Amino acid sequence: MTFLKILAAALVLATPAHAAQGVSDDEIVIGSVNDLSGIFAAFGAPAVTAAQMHFDVVNAGGGIHGRTIRFIVEDSSYQMQKALQGYNKLVNRDQVFAMFLSLGTPMNIAGFKLTTPKNIPNVSPLSAARQMLEEPTRLRFLGSSTYYDQLRLATQYMVEHHGVATACTMYIPSDFGIEVQEAVSEEATANAAVTYVAETAHKPDEMDFAGSLQKLHAEGCEMIALALGIRQTITVLGTAKKLGFNDIKFVGSSGTFHTLLAQVPGGLTEGMYAAAGWADLAARADQPEPAAFIAAYSEAHGEFPGTGALLGYASATGLTRALERAGRDLTVDSFLAAMESLDYYDPIVDNHVNYSADDHQGSDEVILSVIEGGQWKELARLK
Repeated sequence: MTFLKILAAALVLATPAHAAQGVSDDEIVIGSVNDLSGIFAAFGAPAVTAAQMHFDVVNAGGGIHGRTIRFIVEDSSYQMQKALQGYNKLVNRDQVFAMFLSLGTPMNIAGFKLTTPKNIPNVSPLSAARQMLEEPTRLRFLGSSTYYDQLRLATQYMVEHHGVATACTMYIPSDFGIEVQEAVSEEATANAAVTYVAETAHKPDEMDFAGSLQKLHAEGCEMIALALGIRQTITVLGTAKKLGFNDIKFVGSSGTFHTLLAQVPGGLTEGMYAAAGWADLAARADQPEPAAFIAAYSEAHGEFPGTGALLGYASATGLTRALERAGRDLTVDSFLAAMESLDYYDPIVDNHVNYSADDHQGSDEVILSVIEGGQWKELARLK
């Protein structure tokens, strides 16, 4: 046997058979393709910041079984080409162990084509789409209720409690927007008390909605479900008020349930509803755990932690729980088993997280809120 063959054989024997990509003796590499500068940056940027804040504390305390967490984030600007470039870099160059907090339904779906063949878990994406748990689900873990469940249940609530008889949608025709549209239209098909009347589709950078609102108002839309960017949603609500369309109920999913919407000056967003998988943080600022998180984040970053920060921090604590439970002998299989064993109440998002081998959706709750007095007010927990 030649020297090179002997060396190669020795290297194989010296490498643990269970070694996983992104795991070394002193480090775990976690990746994220996020929106730090696009239409959903209000979610993505603070989510990344809060997650890193938690990882810094964990690393300062010695890490996870002696390994520190290195969190590498690529900005997609909510653009598919940039997202794919980010996934390719993280998977093939950075050799990440898991993808975490990646934002955007279309971007996550495209990323699966790179991560699934490499046996890379996708944990707590900033997307509540049903596709996040489509087969094969082995590597996929969704944090909360889906857009579909949120809008179906919210539509039922609006029918039962506000007498809504006609429903419409305004949406970006991506996988995110289409799921919202399907939820409302399919609820109308199944529910004799409400009729799906009309819809309008919009580009991610579109900001003139007067014509669309006039069309939907003329069609008799009593409720309009929104699946748009944050700035777009604010513009729609402001335009509707200018046009005097105060009789329309605007309802969003978790994709529009954001602190920034409630805090828009001038009352432009007052009266908007949103269904999500977590409770608003500002409304619980006097409770011990939320208060401690708010104080720590505000001191570190000079601002109140909005919805994105809440999601990033809560998701990061869930991830480190699983990494800790997986043990020092960290493999993909041991990590998946640890994720499937998680069962705890999370006071930051105010819901119960419970995974299992047959259920990779952490929480099933749908929490409906409305903006009143510049703050989200919880109305109901829907089933």
